Amino acid sequence: MSWLPTVIKACYFIAALLFILGLKRMSSPRTARGGIVWAGYGMLLAVLATFFLPDMHNRGLIIAAVLIGVSAAWWSGKRVAMTAMPQMVALYNGMGGGAAAAIGAVELIGHVRHLALLQAGAATLAPLTPVELALGVLGALIGAVSFSGSLIAFAKLQGWLDRRFVFPAQRAVNLLLLAAAVLVGIALASGYASVPLIALFFALALLFGLMMTLPIGGADMPVVISLYNAFTGLAVALEGFVLGNEAMIIAGTVVGAAGTLLTQLMAKAMNRSIGNVLFGSFGAAAGEAQTIDGAQKPIDASDAAVMMAYAERVVIVPGYGMAVAQAQHKVWEFAQLLIKRGVKVKFAIHPVAGRMPGHMNVLLAEAGVPYDLIADMDEINPEFPATDVALVIGANDVVNPLARTDPASPIYGMPILDVSNAKHVIVVKRGKGTGFAGIENALFYADNARMLYGDGQAAAGQLVNELKTLDD
Repeated sequence: MSWLPTVIKACYFIAALLFILGLKRMSSPRTARGGIVWAGYGMLLAVLATFFLPDMHNRGLIIAAVLIGVSAAWWSGKRVAMTAMPQMVALYNGMGGGAAAAIGAVELIGHVRHLALLQAGAATLAPLTPVELALGVLGALIGAVSFSGSLIAFAKLQGWLDRRFVFPAQRAVNLLLLAAAVLVGIALASGYASVPLIALFFALALLFGLMMTLPIGGADMPVVISLYNAFTGLAVALEGFVLGNEAMIIAGTVVGAAGTLLTQLMAKAMNRSIGNVLFGSFGAAAGEAQTIDGAQKPIDASDAAVMMAYAERVVIVPGYGMAVAQAQHKVWEFAQLLIKRGVKVKFAIHPVAGRMPGHMNVLLAEAGVPYDLIADMDEINPEFPATDVALVIGANDVVNPLARTDPASPIYGMPILDVSNAKHVIVVKRGKGTGFAGIENALFYADNARMLYGDGQAAAGQLVNELKTLDD
């Protein structure tokens, strides 16, 4: 069947088109769901075509592995709560990096075996070329770092690890680990390949991924997730070159490029350079923190509802606390009641609100909030001075004025939603604790801010009931 390779390559080409078109559709909330479906069909086509490769072996084991993976993904995807979506994304991304690293390990060990057979005069296959060897080593390094780093990110988001783990000279230790892994990788790529050296290489790469992620604070997790997403895509593309698999090359390149652009956007939103993301001690304070004067001033739901019912403009700022409380549906119900009263309502989204890029957008879309009511940070910030009431529900670090005023704050310089510029601010919060980054929020003590304490869904429900009472 001489035509079979041509058909397989055609399937790969169609799959690549579906990947790219799917990614394009993901750029808009209106078409994002369809984009995911298109990309999924592309992946299905690429997988099916791969089974017909002439030199494919162990098809039974591959089918068993695919069935196990699909079953686990289907089960977990159906059961995972929206609040746990970031750690699921981190975990799945880590699996992709781990798969790329595993391919690299198999190819490197196979290369050692082929060299041994060649020396014994019994070789049936040629070892890797110098270019393939170098690309395989680089892909394995990046994939291993993404794998172990993503596991730490998952553990932090899941609450299994402390938010940050730091020690003296941490940057120097991390750089030494990376340098050691690179030197061993260069030795492997230069022809000094052996199984013990391969094991050392992966041990160093995995350890570097762990050590790079341990000091990262919770507020920086969106940057970390997008960074490791880019790493995984790059690793897959590099291993695709080694295997000569066009689908892996294209899919990995697309994911790597998209992840890199997203990382740059997230880093900009956190006021960090890519170098600081890679090697900085995230969340480390520069000096003595600024003291916050005053006290938090409570408000009850009835007064808050009246304040917003007779306002002209209300901006709702959601955060991770809204996700934890699963309050997005009640918040949208409250917003609809305000709109019926003639109040102009908008939702303001910070690029890194939540625990992953786009987390709040997903929650609002799930609740049915129209896209034209959702504004990003740059669009909404000039409108806050003309806003009568800003309702902050579950957001913390992304509205903290210390990012503008306190050089010693870990989030100093980070662009924030200028909620404090609104005429009145109502903050829905469970208690007086700090946010995920562990930083006190000066907004909560501002003269124009009032605190509505309670669970997000319960508080939103109270606001809905009080507003209905006013309408009656």
